[in-house]
Formats: sequence, C-alpha cells, structure tokens
Amino acid sequence: MPTLPASMPAAPRAVYLIDTNVISEARKGRSADAGVIDFFVQAQQAHWPLYLSAVTIGELRRGVELIRFRGDRAQARRLETWLNTVVGDYARHILPFDIEAAQVWGLLRAPDPSRELDKQIAAIALVHDLTVVTRNTSGFEDTPVRVLNPFRPTPSPPPRSRGR
Repeated sequence: MPTLPASMPAAPRAVYLIDTNVISEARKGRSADAGVIDFFVQAQQAHWPLYLSAVTIGELRRGVELIRFRGDRAQARRLETWLNTVVGDYARHILPFDIEAAQVWGLLRAPDPSRELDKQIAAIALVHDLTVVTRNTSGFEDTPVRVLNPFRPTPSPPPRSRGR
C-alpha cells in the first residue's frame, strides 16, 4: 500500500516541476511577469533542474486545440510551434503520470476528489520529490506537495475616497 511522504526534508539543491500557468507565462518573453522571468533566470544561472509533467503537456495541447476549434488557425499554428519547442527543450525532463504517481493520486483524491489534474501534478511532484512552481497555489493546498509561486503580487488599487 503506497503512503504519502511524511515531512519532506529540503532538497540539497532546488528541483522544480513547472506548472502549466508558469510555462505559459514564460512564453510571453519580456512581457511575462517579472517574478516568472526572475525565476527562470535564477534557475538557469544556478543550473536548477526544471521538469514538466505529461499532464502539463496535455493541458497545453488542449489549449492549442481549443484555439483551433474556435477558428483561429493562425494562433493555433503559432502555439503549436511553441508547444513543439517546449516538448523538444524539455524532452528529457518531462515526467510521466505512471503507476507510482497514479497510486499517490488515488490517495490524494480520497478525502476530496476535486482538482483532478492538479492532484495528478502533485502526485508526480511527490513521487519525484519536486516543488511545484505555480500561480495556482490554492489548487495544491490540500496536498503535502511543496509549492512556489514566482509571480509578483499585483498591487492593489488605492482605496476610493468617499465623498462627504
């Protein structure tokens, strides 16, 4: 019977599983969120291993196909080219949803079956002792996976003054 890892010790070096929203943000290049840009620059400088999950590849493919289905073939071609580049760049760092991850996924879903894909990503991260890099930290709150949100907080608008 598989069990979830107890408290996980800090890894000797940073190892990250990049969630769909972060790799999608990175596609924006210089106009991406500054925190996401900083994360990838720091990862490159420190030679941190970065991974994607097969689940993320599926989510990205679905996005391409939804745009194609809506009739924007030019944008779908651009995104498909980008997706093929991502798959090529990360080819040796795309982690499958395998039997071990499936067992952990079942454990994660027992208390609350919602957020199926987030829990698949969490299971893959737990099996490989990775930190999930995501903007969607709430999607992982009910799992023991470590998360990192690289996005910079959006400043709140100033409060409106009430006229007297």
